[in-house]
Amino acid sequence: MQFSILTDYFGTYMEGFRGTILSSLLALAGSFLLGTLFAVFRISTVKALRWFGTGYVEFIRNIPLLLVVYIFYYGPSAFGSSLDGFTAGTIGLAVYTSAFIAEAIRAGISAIPKGQTEAARSSGLTYVQTMIHVVLPQAIKLVIPPLGNQFINLIKNSSVLTIVAGLDLMYYADIVSIDTFRTFDTYVFVALFYLVLTLPLSYCMRVWERRLQRKY
Repeated sequence: MQFSILTDYFGTYMEGFRGTILSSLLALAGSFLLGTLFAVFRISTVKALRWFGTGYVEFIRNIPLLLVVYIFYYGPSAFGSSLDGFTAGTIGLAVYTSAFIAEAIRAGISAIPKGQTEAARSSGLTYVQTMIHVVLPQAIKLVIPPLGNQFINLIKNSSVLTIVAGLDLMYYADIVSIDTFRTFDTYVFVALFYLVLTLPLSYCMRVWERRLQRKY
């Protein structure tokens, strides 16, 4: 192991590290919002919304992440437009992860007693208000462990951005590897950068889960 690679190319690694963090944060926010929306669609009493939500989730969950990224990277060219690798990769990552988050939240919604929904509706709340103020807050608390796992997977899956020159950690690691001809050493250090992100998040999710269990 040549630790000099890490010190000599620390700035290059950090450039990719910042790109991975930014992409992950944007994709996390987008996937959570999309996932929540499609979870509500999946249990909607409106048949068209329910079919649309189910079709979206099943389609996205059953194709590779790389294909989703390619759709957003190459697809706009068919309409005379284009997206850079970072944007296309981040959108693809958000869309892909949202399907799994939707399933987790849908399971949480299903675990909430129907009597709470009926009581909220009978008190004058609309369906949307019932979901926002009564059902979703409880459902999300129930599914914190699987949501945490999906967020950790999202960070690891962000490495797919390198395929479309997404300026992430893996993209810059490729540059270091080509420059130094030390492939193994280069990617071992990359693993350490990913651990800096995933291990604290995993710990925080466990602590949050324990606190919620004591509270409820």
